[in-house]
Amino acid sequence: MSTGQDASFMQAALEQARLAQAAGEVPVGAVVVHQGRVIGRGFNRPVAAHDPSAHAEILAMREAAAALGNYRLDGCELFVTLEPCAMCSGAMLHARLARVAFGAADPKTGAAGSVLDLFAERRLNHRTQVQGGVLAAECARLLSDFFLRRRQESRMNNQPLRDDALRTPDERFAGLPDYPWAPNYVSDLPSLAGLRMHYLDEGPREAPFTWLCLHGNPSWSYLYRRMIPVFLAAGDRVVAPDLIGFGRSDKPKKDGFHGFAWHRRVLLEFVERLDLDRIVLVVQDWGGLLGLTLPMEAPARYRGLLVMNTLLATGDAPLSPGFVAWREMCAKNPEFGVGRLFARGNPHMTAQECAAYDAPFPDRGHRAALRAFPAMVPERPDSEGAEVSRRARTFWRNEWQGRSLMAIGVQDPVLGVPVMQALRQEIRGCPEPMRVEQGGHFVPEHGDAVARQAVGYFHA
Repeated sequence: MSTGQDASFMQAALEQARLAQAAGEVPVGAVVVHQGRVIGRGFNRPVAAHDPSAHAEILAMREAAAALGNYRLDGCELFVTLEPCAMCSGAMLHARLARVAFGAADPKTGAAGSVLDLFAERRLNHRTQVQGGVLAAECARLLSDFFLRRRQESRMNNQPLRDDALRTPDERFAGLPDYPWAPNYVSDLPSLAGLRMHYLDEGPREAPFTWLCLHGNPSWSYLYRRMIPVFLAAGDRVVAPDLIGFGRSDKPKKDGFHGFAWHRRVLLEFVERLDLDRIVLVVQDWGGLLGLTLPMEAPARYRGLLVMNTLLATGDAPLSPGFVAWREMCAKNPEFGVGRLFARGNPHMTAQECAAYDAPFPDRGHRAALRAFPAMVPERPDSEGAEVSRRARTFWRNEWQGRSLMAIGVQDPVLGVPVMQALRQEIRGCPEPMRVEQGGHFVPEHGDAVARQAVGYFHA
């Protein structure tokens, strides 16, 4: 088999490894090939399946054997991203595989030459050809990034909690529907001063685009669960932080802690710390109020904008009646049910999905940001955030060099079509918006279709 074909099949194994990573398993993937066609796929699942034998290679061989109707895999080749262990090597020999190709060596448990070499054991009655080092660097990087995140997560879980903040218990986030991604945390940004900020970071670092997804109030990164898989399937990277006070991030106890300038500064530091580039900025609600002020500080980092139901609050124009009504509702009913809010505007969501939006806020003490953010929207020229928003408006009008795409949830009573059409006029080169006819304020809840159009648009 040629080197080019080996690389192609190892890429298929890497796709499986990324599925393991997304499920929180050690990212190892495997495929079985018969006559140039993949007939078996598998990724690590021992944790989820409560099965010590559920290694990627075993699962791929099971699927291949079922496809051939034979437990012997004569003439088949197996591609796996990590050197197989003794268990998997033994199964490969029993299956009579013709050839095994692996990516990264495993100096701790590898049984194809690193710790021992079962395939070279002459007393066994079958010989399987073995080749290591196929896309070794890419396979090894996926594993090293995974374990680096694990170490960082362990350190962050032990990060002391500030006396003036609360931290939502991890069990509140267990088993949320369609949210399988591993948490990442940062606490050493200068502005955080020890607060712990959560973010998702999925996909290859060298991806064509990094989709920076910024949520609003009262949502969190769960908002983008329908869009993230589409971006990842395109080979891109996705970074989705939880603003302080939301999601899995720490929650200051006092309403007065929150301010426009402080949250903006945290996001600027976050982008710098992760050294994000080739960014497509994805914004909705407060994700736009804050996020639309970021690119002017480092335009070279940004390639595109996907903007959904938000605004630039410059203080020199009245806020929409819908927003004023929303702010009054929040003031009168500060303990409103977040899940119920999503259920009213998104009848297609399940009860479990709606409940996931309540997960970060187990009691009143965790809800300071929900109370503070409606009043933080700049409504006068001298309001905090108004001046920087006016500077951002000038940037988007005259200096923006990237591509833009707008999606409008038509049913939104707060920041709907009139607000978004006015914003479109402020964004240089923004084409006619995509109308999400059944979408309300939280457009990403219809985000799979929006994400597919966005991928086609920005990758064109």
